Amino acid sequence: MRLNYHALSTGAISLLLQLQGSLATVNEGSRLPPLLDATLDELRTGLDAGRFTSVELTKAYIARIYEVNEDLHVVTEINPDALDIAAELDRARKSTTKPLSPLHGIPILVKNNIGTADKMNNTAGSTALLGAKLKQDSTVVKKLREAGAIILGKANLSQWAGTRSLQASNGWSAHGGQTIGAYLPEQDPDGSSSGSAVASSLGLAWASLGTETLGSICDPAHANNIVGIKPTVGLTSRFLVIPISEHQDSVGPMARTVKDAAYLLQAIAGSDGRDNYTEAAPNTLPDYVGACDEGGLKGKRLGLPKGYKNLYPYISADVSFEAFDSTIKLLREAGAEVVEDVEMPGMELMKQADRTGIISGADFLTDLPRYLAELETNPNNIHDLSDVRAFTDQSSAESSEFDLMLFNMILKRNINNTMPIWWEYYSERFYQSNDLGLIGALRNNTLDAIILPTAIATKIAVQGAPVISVPLGHTGPDTPYHRNEVDTLNDMGPNHPFGFGFAGDYFSEETLIGMAYALEQLTQVRKTVRPFIQPKTELRDVVALENEEL
Repeated sequence: MRLNYHALSTGAISLLLQLQGSLATVNEGSRLPPLLDATLDELRTGLDAGRFTSVELTKAYIARIYEVNEDLHVVTEINPDALDIAAELDRARKSTTKPLSPLHGIPILVKNNIGTADKMNNTAGSTALLGAKLKQDSTVVKKLREAGAIILGKANLSQWAGTRSLQASNGWSAHGGQTIGAYLPEQDPDGSSSGSAVASSLGLAWASLGTETLGSICDPAHANNIVGIKPTVGLTSRFLVIPISEHQDSVGPMARTVKDAAYLLQAIAGSDGRDNYTEAAPNTLPDYVGACDEGGLKGKRLGLPKGYKNLYPYISADVSFEAFDSTIKLLREAGAEVVEDVEMPGMELMKQADRTGIISGADFLTDLPRYLAELETNPNNIHDLSDVRAFTDQSSAESSEFDLMLFNMILKRNINNTMPIWWEYYSERFYQSNDLGLIGALRNNTLDAIILPTAIATKIAVQGAPVISVPLGHTGPDTPYHRNEVDTLNDMGPNHPFGFGFAGDYFSEETLIGMAYALEQLTQVRKTVRPFIQPKTELRDVVALENEEL
């Protein structure tokens, strides 16, 4: 896979070669934050003080992408207008005395199923949509641009957000290749927002946007040592986001700290007349950034499900119950009450019924044509899932290594989400996952959240409820390698990160963020695990190079 850099290619490669040829000597007085860990507050301080510009920050991120992308296949495209946009935002910073948005001049990556009306592609990882253009930005991208953010590029993902094949590995797409995590050799990046997670973890942008249908934000966040927030369905608009399920899809932030994730959520949340699910969003948004309080756990009631270690035994290799159990003590010391043996009978019933694939498949069959109808140009004449299936089967650009089983199952069922049988299945699962599951457990026990290892927490919030994942630790040096189910990558091994999950009631993000922030401040574990592949370019190198050229 070759990264599509458009017009930036020559200049970016030249910059990278210069930086790699002679990295600048560290100036201890420069106060330029290292990009592997840089927070928004640190970047804003440097920009406001004139220590560096948005152009320099953007150049540094582009160089970092170049350094690792051939190995990790994280980014599919860089915005060819990124440097021009950065320069314009630098001019605005100099010319105004008014307070600027916190995201002004900050580069962000978005998952390649989130629509942008610019020179980049919107493909969901499929070559079927190469060259297909939108008339306008998705709502979340529009909000980011209005906030002054720079849309730096598109992050790779599992093709069609994991809705093509039963065999394909996490993070593989025909358009972008195989995304690989950076914490152990051949690391499975875990979940469809894989490029967004790896990019944020390595400081290839300040933060990223991902999407989640069932685990696709928080699972890769957990596996890549970052914070992920899956918002309540309806808190963030899905307009012009390539869909899987209107009942489950959610767009959310993926960042290195809870506060940074809160900043990004603040920028994209809110109602949108083009997504009627957002009518349920609060009329006045909470202050998600202000919720970042070290006392956020005090007085909270947290529920631990009965038999939680056996809820999903097949993912037990992904979590460290020892670290999770020891964290419960920290929560209590911080003033939280942990209620054990919370009953959630719906989880077992939901597994037995096994309706999830039918429900989301019917949504995909119904919702995809609505997105495709919004295209301004559609060079491959893709109008529905049948067209996608035919193109994928016939195109030499689409790998034959992975089957089309999920496409085939959805098309063979031919169930859409207006049919009585679909509503019967949906109502059944809604009762199991809500009344007898997460929401019932929260309300019946007066809980602020259910706590679980992230890899399990994402499996109980299937009906639109929010989840936040916070880094909790990593496996030890003697942890044996373990291959994923399709034997393509390692889903376990030494130095593998894992996370702690809070799952809450609808629109409880403010509370979840407060608790997650408090836990993050108590543990401070993210910097204790470092990726074994890291880009070397830093802001100081770009700033030094710019000064030399002056």
